Amino acid sequence: MSQLVHLIAAARPNFMKVAPLYHALRRQDWCRVQIVHTGQHYDANMSDTFFHDLRLPEPDYHLGVGSGSHAEQTGGVMIAYGKVAAEARPDWIIVVGDVNSTLACCLVGAKLGLRTAHLEAGLRSRDRSMPEELNRIVTDQLSDLLWTPSADADANLLAEGIPIDRIECVGNIMIDSFEMMKPQIEERRMFASFDLVTGAYGVVTLHRPSNVDTPSILAVLVDELVTIGAKIPLIFPVHPRTRARLQAAGLLDRLVQAGIRLVDPLGYVDFMSLVINAGCVITDSGGVQEETTYVGIPCLTVRENTERPITVTDGTNRLVKAEGLHLAVEAALKDRGAMKRRPDLWDGQTAGRVVASMVRHNM
Repeated sequence: MSQLVHLIAAARPNFMKVAPLYHALRRQDWCRVQIVHTGQHYDANMSDTFFHDLRLPEPDYHLGVGSGSHAEQTGGVMIAYGKVAAEARPDWIIVVGDVNSTLACCLVGAKLGLRTAHLEAGLRSRDRSMPEELNRIVTDQLSDLLWTPSADADANLLAEGIPIDRIECVGNIMIDSFEMMKPQIEERRMFASFDLVTGAYGVVTLHRPSNVDTPSILAVLVDELVTIGAKIPLIFPVHPRTRARLQAAGLLDRLVQAGIRLVDPLGYVDFMSLVINAGCVITDSGGVQEETTYVGIPCLTVRENTERPITVTDGTNRLVKAEGLHLAVEAALKDRGAMKRRPDLWDGQTAGRVVASMVRHNM
Protein backbone atom coordinates (compact mmCIF):
# COMPACT_ATOMS: atom_id res chain seq x y z
CA MET A 1 0.00 0.00 0.00
CA SER A 2 1.43 3.38 -1.02
CA GLN A 3 2.36 5.90 1.62
CA LEU A 4 0.48 9.17 1.93
CA VAL A 5 2.56 12.36 1.89
CA HIS A 6 1.15 15.76 2.85
CA LEU A 7 3.01 18.79 1.49
CA ILE A 8 2.10 21.93 3.44
CA ALA A 9 1.96 25.27 1.55
CA ALA A 10 0.92 28.59 3.03
CA ALA A 11 2.76 31.53 1.47
CA ARG A 12 4.56 32.37 -1.76
CA PRO A 13 7.98 30.97 -0.79
CA ASN A 14 6.30 27.74 0.37
CA PHE A 15 4.85 27.17 -3.07
CA MET A 16 8.27 27.48 -4.67
CA LYS A 17 9.73 24.95 -2.23
CA VAL A 18 6.82 22.52 -2.53
CA ALA A 19 6.65 22.45 -6.33
CA PRO A 20 9.89 20.59 -7.21
CA LEU A 21 9.28 18.06 -4.45
CA TYR A 22 5.68 17.54 -5.55
CA HIS A 23 6.80 16.76 -9.11
CA ALA A 24 9.57 14.45 -7.87
CA LEU A 25 7.22 12.55 -5.57
CA ARG A 26 4.58 12.19 -8.28
CA ARG A 27 7.12 10.11 -10.23
CA GLN A 28 7.44 7.62 -7.35
CA ASP A 29 5.41 4.41 -7.17
CA TRP A 30 5.68 4.02 -3.39
CA CYS A 31 3.71 7.11 -2.39
CA ARG A 32 0.81 9.36 -3.23
CA VAL A 33 1.18 13.05 -2.56
CA GLN A 34 -1.40 15.62 -1.52
CA ILE A 35 -1.02 19.40 -1.24
CA VAL A 36 -2.48 21.13 1.80
CA HIS A 37 -2.92 24.87 1.26
CA THR A 38 -3.52 26.51 4.62
CA GLY A 39 -4.70 29.77 3.07
CA GLN A 40 -2.36 31.90 5.18
CA HIS A 41 -1.87 34.00 2.05
CA TYR A 42 -5.23 34.20 0.39
CA ASP A 43 -4.85 37.00 -2.18
CA ALA A 44 -5.00 35.51 -5.68
CA ASN A 45 -1.88 37.41 -6.76
CA MET A 46 -0.07 36.07 -3.70
CA SER A 47 -0.84 32.38 -4.12
CA ASP A 48 -2.95 31.20 -7.06
CA THR A 49 -0.56 32.66 -9.62
CA PHE A 50 2.30 30.74 -8.08
CA PHE A 51 0.41 27.45 -8.32
CA HIS A 52 -0.14 28.11 -12.01
CA ASP A 53 3.46 29.12 -12.75
CA LEU A 54 4.87 26.12 -10.92
CA ARG A 55 2.46 23.66 -12.58
CA LEU A 56 0.88 22.66 -9.29
CA PRO A 57 -2.67 21.26 -9.28
CA GLU A 58 -5.49 22.59 -7.18
CA PRO A 59 -4.73 21.78 -3.53
CA ASP A 60 -6.26 18.59 -2.17
CA TYR A 61 -7.16 20.58 0.93
CA HIS A 62 -7.66 24.32 1.25
CA LEU A 63 -7.97 25.29 4.89
CA GLY A 64 -8.85 28.94 4.19
CA VAL A 65 -7.34 30.29 7.41
CA GLY A 66 -6.57 33.78 6.06
CA SER A 67 -5.05 36.68 7.95
CA GLY A 68 -5.03 37.52 11.65
CA SER A 69 -2.60 37.75 14.52
CA HIS A 70 0.19 35.21 14.85
CA ALA A 71 -1.82 33.43 17.52
CA GLU A 72 -4.97 33.42 15.39
CA GLN A 73 -3.16 32.10 12.33
CA THR A 74 -1.23 29.44 14.22
CA GLY A 75 -4.25 28.32 16.20
CA GLY A 76 -6.53 28.40 13.17
CA VAL A 77 -4.19 26.22 11.13
CA MET A 78 -3.75 23.79 14.03
CA ILE A 79 -7.50 23.39 14.42
CA ALA A 80 -8.19 23.03 10.69
CA TYR A 81 -5.23 20.81 9.82
CA GLY A 82 -5.62 18.82 13.02
CA LYS A 83 -8.97 17.55 11.75
CA VAL A 84 -7.54 16.71 8.33
CA ALA A 85 -4.47 14.92 9.70
CA ALA A 86 -6.43 12.98 12.32
CA GLU A 87 -8.69 11.58 9.62
CA ALA A 88 -6.14 11.08 6.81
CA ARG A 89 -3.23 9.90 9.03
CA PRO A 90 -0.50 10.76 6.49
CA ASP A 91 2.72 8.74 6.64
CA TRP A 92 4.72 11.94 6.07
CA ILE A 93 3.92 15.56 6.87
CA ILE A 94 6.43 17.80 5.10
CA VAL A 95 6.58 21.41 6.21
CA VAL A 96 8.72 24.02 4.53
CA GLY A 97 10.17 27.37 5.50
CA ASP A 98 9.27 29.32 8.60
CA VAL A 99 5.75 30.76 8.42
CA ASN A 100 3.08 30.26 11.08
CA SER A 101 1.57 27.37 9.12
CA THR A 102 4.94 25.57 9.20
CA LEU A 103 4.94 25.60 12.99
CA ALA A 104 1.23 24.83 13.29
CA CYS A 105 1.29 21.75 11.05
CA CYS A 106 4.48 20.50 12.69
CA LEU A 107 2.75 20.76 16.09
CA VAL A 108 -0.21 18.82 14.72
CA GLY A 109 2.08 16.07 13.44
CA ALA A 110 4.02 15.87 16.70
CA LYS A 111 0.87 15.69 18.85
CA LEU A 112 -0.70 13.02 16.62
CA GLY A 113 2.50 10.97 16.49
CA LEU A 114 2.83 11.41 12.72
CA ARG A 115 6.23 11.52 11.04
CA THR A 116 7.10 15.13 10.26
CA ALA A 117 9.98 16.46 8.19
CA HIS A 118 11.17 20.06 7.85
CA LEU A 119 12.55 21.17 4.51
CA GLU A 120 14.88 24.19 4.86
CA ALA A 121 15.74 23.36 8.45
CA GLY A 122 18.49 24.87 10.55
CA LEU A 123 18.38 28.48 9.36
CA ARG A 124 18.97 30.96 12.19
CA SER A 125 19.09 34.75 12.35
CA ARG A 126 19.70 34.77 16.13
CA ASP A 127 16.98 37.42 16.35
CA ARG A 128 14.10 36.15 18.46
CA SER A 129 12.13 39.33 17.91
CA MET A 130 11.32 37.87 14.48
CA PRO A 131 8.32 35.50 14.65
CA GLU A 132 9.91 33.41 11.89
CA GLU A 133 12.91 32.68 14.08
CA LEU A 134 10.68 31.26 16.80
CA ASN A 135 8.84 29.18 14.20
CA ARG A 136 12.15 27.79 12.90
CA ILE A 137 13.49 26.87 16.34
CA VAL A 138 10.37 25.05 17.53
CA THR A 139 9.75 23.32 14.20
CA ASP A 140 13.30 21.96 14.16
CA GLN A 141 13.03 20.69 17.72
CA LEU A 142 9.81 18.81 17.00
CA SER A 143 10.41 17.45 13.49
CA ASP A 144 11.58 13.88 13.05
CA LEU A 145 13.77 14.64 10.06
CA LEU A 146 15.56 17.89 9.22
CA TRP A 147 16.59 18.64 5.62
CA THR A 148 19.05 21.53 5.57
CA PRO A 149 20.19 23.76 2.69
CA SER A 150 23.80 24.30 3.75
CA ALA A 151 26.52 23.30 6.19
CA ASP A 152 25.98 26.29 8.46
CA ALA A 153 22.41 25.08 9.05
CA ASP A 154 23.76 21.66 10.08
CA ALA A 155 26.07 23.38 12.57
CA ASN A 156 23.18 25.39 14.03
CA LEU A 157 21.14 22.25 14.69
CA LEU A 158 24.03 20.35 16.21
CA ALA A 159 24.75 23.31 18.51
CA GLU A 160 21.14 23.12 19.71
CA GLY A 161 21.58 19.49 20.69
CA ILE A 162 19.70 17.86 17.83
CA PRO A 163 21.07 14.37 17.09
CA ILE A 164 23.05 14.11 13.88
CA ASP A 165 20.94 11.20 12.65
CA ARG A 166 17.96 13.57 12.30
CA ILE A 167 19.92 15.99 10.09
CA GLU A 168 20.56 15.67 6.34
CA CYS A 169 22.05 18.38 4.14
CA VAL A 170 20.14 18.19 0.85
CA GLY A 171 20.79 21.63 -0.66
CA ASN A 172 18.51 24.50 -1.55
CA ILE A 173 15.08 23.56 -2.89
CA MET A 174 14.50 27.15 -4.14
CA ILE A 175 17.15 26.56 -6.78
CA ASP A 176 15.22 23.52 -8.02
CA SER A 177 12.24 25.78 -8.67
CA PHE A 178 14.37 28.25 -10.55
CA GLU A 179 15.96 25.58 -12.72
CA MET A 180 12.58 23.96 -13.34
CA MET A 181 11.17 27.25 -14.62
CA LYS A 182 14.34 28.69 -16.15
CA PRO A 183 13.26 28.39 -19.81
CA GLN A 184 10.03 30.28 -19.12
CA ILE A 185 11.85 32.84 -16.96
CA GLU A 186 14.41 33.59 -19.68
CA GLU A 187 11.76 33.69 -22.37
CA ARG A 188 9.48 36.10 -20.49
CA ARG A 189 11.75 39.19 -20.83
CA MET A 190 9.69 41.23 -18.38
CA PHE A 191 12.25 44.04 -18.45
CA ALA A 192 11.25 44.75 -22.05
CA SER A 193 7.58 44.97 -21.05
CA PHE A 194 8.51 47.85 -18.75
CA ASP A 195 10.91 49.46 -21.28
CA LEU A 196 13.87 48.69 -19.05
CA VAL A 197 17.44 47.97 -20.12
CA THR A 198 19.20 44.81 -18.95
CA GLY A 199 21.52 45.49 -16.03
CA ALA A 200 20.43 49.12 -15.72
CA TYR A 201 17.49 48.97 -13.30
CA GLY A 202 16.71 47.83 -9.79
CA VAL A 203 14.01 45.59 -8.33
CA VAL A 204 12.53 46.40 -4.91
CA THR A 205 10.61 44.12 -2.52
CA LEU A 206 9.89 45.24 1.05
CA HIS A 207 7.33 43.83 3.45
CA ARG A 208 8.82 43.06 6.86
CA PRO A 209 7.30 44.84 9.88
CA SER A 210 10.71 46.20 10.89
CA ASN A 211 10.79 48.16 7.63
CA VAL A 212 7.19 49.04 6.85
CA ASP A 213 5.26 49.24 10.13
CA THR A 214 6.99 52.29 11.62
CA PRO A 215 6.20 55.44 9.59
CA SER A 216 9.53 57.13 10.39
CA ILE A 217 11.54 54.13 9.15
CA LEU A 218 9.31 53.77 6.11
CA ALA A 219 9.83 57.47 5.34
CA VAL A 220 13.62 56.99 5.37
CA LEU A 221 13.29 54.06 2.97
CA VAL A 222 11.08 56.11 0.67
CA ASP A 223 13.62 58.96 0.72
CA GLU A 224 16.37 56.51 -0.19
CA LEU A 225 14.34 54.91 -2.98
CA VAL A 226 13.57 58.35 -4.43
CA THR A 227 17.29 59.15 -4.42
CA ILE A 228 18.11 55.82 -6.08
CA GLY A 229 15.26 56.22 -8.55
CA ALA A 230 16.72 59.51 -9.76
CA LYS A 231 19.76 57.56 -11.00
CA ILE A 232 18.37 54.21 -12.16
CA PRO A 233 14.81 53.05 -12.87
CA LEU A 234 13.24 51.10 -10.02
CA ILE A 235 10.39 48.62 -10.30
CA PHE A 236 8.62 47.81 -7.05
CA PRO A 237 6.14 44.89 -6.86
CA VAL A 238 4.26 46.08 -3.78
CA HIS A 239 3.16 43.57 -1.15
CA PRO A 240 -0.44 44.32 0.01
CA ARG A 241 0.85 44.91 3.54
CA THR A 242 3.41 47.42 2.29
CA ARG A 243 0.93 49.25 0.07
CA ALA A 244 -1.41 49.69 3.03
CA ARG A 245 1.41 51.07 5.20
CA LEU A 246 2.58 53.46 2.45
CA GLN A 247 -0.93 54.77 1.99
CA ALA A 248 -1.50 55.18 5.72
CA ALA A 249 1.76 57.12 6.05
CA GLY A 250 0.97 59.32 3.05
CA LEU A 251 4.09 58.11 1.22
CA LEU A 252 2.65 56.22 -1.75
CA ASP A 253 2.19 59.30 -3.95
CA ARG A 254 5.78 60.37 -3.31
CA LEU A 255 7.06 57.16 -4.88
CA VAL A 256 4.72 57.53 -7.84
CA GLN A 257 5.70 61.17 -8.39
CA ALA A 258 9.37 60.15 -8.30
CA GLY A 259 8.78 57.80 -11.22
CA ILE A 260 9.23 54.56 -9.30
CA ARG A 261 7.10 51.91 -10.97
CA LEU A 262 4.74 50.39 -8.44
CA VAL A 263 3.09 47.18 -9.62
CA ASP A 264 0.98 44.50 -8.01
CA PRO A 265 2.73 41.35 -6.71
CA LEU A 266 4.07 39.30 -9.59
CA GLY A 267 3.99 35.59 -10.29
CA TYR A 268 7.24 33.67 -9.91
CA VAL A 269 8.16 33.63 -13.61
CA ASP A 270 7.51 37.34 -14.08
CA PHE A 271 9.35 38.29 -10.91
CA MET A 272 12.41 36.15 -11.59
CA SER A 273 12.52 37.41 -15.17
CA LEU A 274 12.99 40.89 -13.72
CA VAL A 275 15.55 39.70 -11.18
CA ILE A 276 17.89 37.89 -13.56
CA ASN A 277 18.15 40.97 -15.79
CA ALA A 278 18.41 43.56 -12.99
CA GLY A 279 21.44 45.60 -12.00
CA CYS A 280 20.61 45.01 -8.35
CA VAL A 281 17.83 43.95 -6.01
CA ILE A 282 16.73 45.74 -2.82
CA THR A 283 14.80 43.44 -0.52
CA ASP A 284 14.02 42.20 2.96
CA SER A 285 12.87 38.78 1.73
CA GLY A 286 14.64 35.56 2.62
CA GLY A 287 14.21 33.68 -0.63
CA VAL A 288 15.34 36.56 -2.83
CA GLN A 289 18.70 36.54 -1.02
CA GLU A 290 19.18 32.96 -2.19
CA GLU A 291 17.98 33.46 -5.75
CA THR A 292 20.18 36.49 -6.34
CA THR A 293 23.19 34.60 -5.00
CA TYR A 294 22.48 31.74 -7.41
CA VAL A 295 22.13 33.97 -10.48
CA GLY A 296 24.91 36.37 -9.46
CA ILE A 297 22.88 39.58 -9.07
CA PRO A 298 23.89 42.02 -6.29
CA CYS A 299 21.38 41.96 -3.44
CA LEU A 300 20.96 44.65 -0.77
CA THR A 301 19.01 43.22 2.17
CA VAL A 302 17.54 45.90 4.40
CA ARG A 303 17.83 44.01 7.67
CA GLU A 304 20.02 43.87 10.74
CA ASN A 305 20.59 40.14 10.29
CA THR A 306 19.85 37.20 8.05
CA GLU A 307 19.04 33.56 8.64
CA ARG A 308 20.90 32.88 5.38
CA PRO A 309 24.44 34.10 6.18
CA ILE A 310 25.90 31.89 3.45
CA THR A 311 24.43 34.36 0.92
CA VAL A 312 26.71 36.99 2.48
CA THR A 313 29.86 34.91 3.01
CA ASP A 314 29.65 33.04 -0.30
CA GLY A 315 27.13 34.97 -2.35
CA THR A 316 26.09 38.37 -3.64
CA ASN A 317 24.05 39.49 -0.62
CA ARG A 318 24.91 42.42 1.64
CA LEU A 319 23.11 43.51 4.81
CA VAL A 320 22.41 47.23 4.75
CA LYS A 321 20.62 49.87 6.82
CA ALA A 322 17.84 52.06 5.49
CA GLU A 323 19.99 55.16 5.96
CA GLY A 324 22.55 55.36 3.19
CA LEU A 325 20.88 52.68 1.07
CA HIS A 326 21.59 54.73 -2.06
CA LEU A 327 25.33 54.50 -1.38
CA ALA A 328 25.12 50.72 -1.03
CA VAL A 329 23.28 50.54 -4.36
CA GLU A 330 25.98 52.61 -6.07
CA ALA A 331 28.65 50.23 -4.76
CA ALA A 332 26.64 47.16 -5.75
CA LEU A 333 26.15 48.35 -9.31
CA LYS A 334 29.92 48.77 -9.69
CA ASP A 335 30.37 45.21 -8.34
CA ARG A 336 27.73 43.63 -10.57
CA GLY A 337 30.19 41.78 -12.79
CA ALA A 338 32.21 40.23 -9.96
CA MET A 339 32.14 36.44 -9.86
CA LYS A 340 30.67 34.85 -6.73
CA ARG A 341 30.69 31.25 -5.54
CA ARG A 342 27.49 29.25 -5.45
CA PRO A 343 27.10 27.34 -2.17
CA ASP A 344 27.53 23.56 -2.29
CA LEU A 345 24.46 21.53 -3.33
CA TRP A 346 22.70 24.59 -4.75
CA ASP A 347 22.42 22.76 -8.04
CA GLY A 348 18.75 22.11 -8.81
CA GLN A 349 18.90 18.50 -7.55
CA THR A 350 17.61 18.98 -4.00
CA ALA A 351 14.19 17.40 -4.58
CA GLY A 352 15.85 14.19 -5.73
CA ARG A 353 17.99 14.10 -2.61
CA VAL A 354 14.89 14.61 -0.44
CA VAL A 355 13.10 11.72 -2.15
CA ALA A 356 16.16 9.51 -1.69
CA SER A 357 16.21 10.44 1.99
CA MET A 358 12.55 9.49 2.35
CA VAL A 359 13.21 6.14 0.70
CA ARG A 360 16.06 5.44 3.11
CA HIS A 361 13.88 6.32 6.09
CA ASN A 362 11.08 4.09 4.79
CA MET A 363 13.36 1.05 4.79
